[in-house]
Amino acid sequence: MLLGGLFFLQGIGVVGGSTMTGERLWVFIGLVMLLGGLAVLITGVRGRDRRS
Repeated sequence: MLLGGLFFLQGIGVVGGSTMTGERLWVFIGLVMLLGGLAVLITGVRGRDRRS
């Protein structure tokens, strides 16, 4: 999730200093990574609650 957030911020130009800065492709890659990480986190938390 953290890397997805970083990639997203670089893609929209908030975080500079790399070739990813300002590239629209990294906005989409970052969003996919961020949402995928969030889905894994939610699934893991829900699974842990059911076992207890």
